[in-house]
Amino acid sequence: MDEKVAIVLMNLGGPDRLDSVYGFLRNLFNDRAILNLPRPFRSILSFYIAKKRTPLAKEIYKEIGGSSPILKETNKQAKHLEKFLNNKNLKVFISMRYWHPFSEETIREINNWKPKKILIIPLYPQFSTTTTGSSIDDWIKNSRLLNNNVQTNIVCCYPIDKMFIASHLSLINKKINEINDVSSTRLIFSAHGLPQSIIKKGDPYAWQVEQTVKKIVEKLGIQKDNWILSYQSKVTPVKWLEPSTEHEIIRAANEKKKIILIPIAFVSEHSETLVELDKEYYDLAIQKGISTYLRVPALGIQTEFIRCLAEIIKFKLDDFSNQLSINSSNGNRICPSTFKKCRVNEK
Repeated sequence: MDEKVAIVLMNLGGPDRLDSVYGFLRNLFNDRAILNLPRPFRSILSFYIAKKRTPLAKEIYKEIGGSSPILKETNKQAKHLEKFLNNKNLKVFISMRYWHPFSEETIREINNWKPKKILIIPLYPQFSTTTTGSSIDDWIKNSRLLNNNVQTNIVCCYPIDKMFIASHLSLINKKINEINDVSSTRLIFSAHGLPQSIIKKGDPYAWQVEQTVKKIVEKLGIQKDNWILSYQSKVTPVKWLEPSTEHEIIRAANEKKKIILIPIAFVSEHSETLVELDKEYYDLAIQKGISTYLRVPALGIQTEFIRCLAEIIKFKLDDFSNQLSINSSNGNRICPSTFKKCRVNEK
């Protein structure tokens, strides 16, 4: 590679101190992909939601040191990826959606570096309009505002990438080996939930998460009764994806099962893993009589996951489009045509 290429890792972002919690939540709920209302109403409602949720959110962040670890974790991933790529012309940048560094900050940094190409990879393996879709739209909007005309290709998803699956298998097998009795154990694959109304509009997120889990359990060779996919982090009273992780923990307890819990849609540790999974769900499991509760770590800087990202980058650079393109990691459409919100082949 003899020309400069900016690699951009996209992630959610998180408050870097307690005083940032309100601003982070305001940005989150003022996103039309999250709260689909016209601007004046969305702005007003996001103000009230953020104000109401800030005290509880602050208490959650206090439990993990007073800030979100997501930027620190993403920086580690970026450094390990850059080292793995081992090419002075490939530089890894970070762009967050709801807190610093925002896309406009990253675009300015990239403009100063003056690359010939930009390749964007979300740290959301499974696509959703509420995560990757929102980040893509935000990036494109700010690129135009900041006159960034660098050739840009975007990876939308990699839910069944071989190295992505291998990275999960490596960590899951370590936990299975700690128990040595799969027949009395249930693997709970926990993904962040979404309102069912979003899925019904053609969002492929739930389908892609299902494909990830399907590939993993096929490789593990475990029986259907020994695993389940569930959803966590419900925040509104409307109907969300089911079953809930809380429900599945209680069901496992009633059936005298041990639990291995896998964060299947998170590649970085943050409040939903460190508090919700490690504290709230752990306490629930113990309260309900679960004898063993093991939590698989998020992929983080695990070797197979960094290699997964590196191999996607190399594949994409070998087949780089000279115009803005959005495609899956293997270049093909993964989702069935019924998922109208899929962004593959969008120009």
